[in-house]
Amino acid sequence: MLLQVPASGPTVLMSIPRDSYVSIPGRNKNKINAAFSYGGAKLLAQTVEENTKIHVDDYVEIGFGGFATMVDAVDGVQICPKRNMDDPKAGIDLKKGCQPADGRTALGYARARYSDPRGDLGRVERQREVLAAIVGKASSPGTLANPFKTFPLAGAGGDSLQVDDGMSRYGLARFLLGMKSTGSGKGVSLTVPVSGTGSRPGAGSVVLWDDAKAETVFAALRKGDTTAVKAVADQQKAALK
Repeated sequence: MLLQVPASGPTVLMSIPRDSYVSIPGRNKNKINAAFSYGGAKLLAQTVEENTKIHVDDYVEIGFGGFATMVDAVDGVQICPKRNMDDPKAGIDLKKGCQPADGRTALGYARARYSDPRGDLGRVERQREVLAAIVGKASSPGTLANPFKTFPLAGAGGDSLQVDDGMSRYGLARFLLGMKSTGSGKGVSLTVPVSGTGSRPGAGSVVLWDDAKAETVFAALRKGDTTAVKAVADQQKAALK
């Protein structure tokens, strides 16, 4: 995900599907999740920068290994399935509509693929939903005053939350505020515009970006004009109705 907290205008949280077929510095083209396998957070950030031309200031990693513990650390979150979801591989059997979820349920909801006809595209939306809900509950005034000391997720598991070495207290506080804004509905939430899926040698099934629409979003984010991104996000939401 790419989070932008501008000086003015709404916060933007944009998902990049893990199967996105992109150029990886020094590695030709492949799925974007291959960048993390090849070179960890540093190469992943470089790959995002190369393909979007957007500078990445800071890096926050939230691992699935401690995800359920993180949810339980904030006494659960609310999830809102848009359809019934019975997915034995994810360990969930959920009815449509908003409901409270503990860590195990939230983890299954965020990871489910086979119960969603939209596959990974549906999953990235649910991941944004759950992450924003976690941070929204965790972002108390006390947390924002000293996020490194009091952010309750930091102690929820060794692999739950990691940040880059250069991230300041101010940077983490901006991250928390940005995620809180997105979770409250005041921000803009979307996925990189895609044109469909395909197959590429050496990569298998991949997600293909809609280059023209994606560049419209990237150009707006480079300018810090997050208001312009809202129109694209509204189009995505309308297409799902």
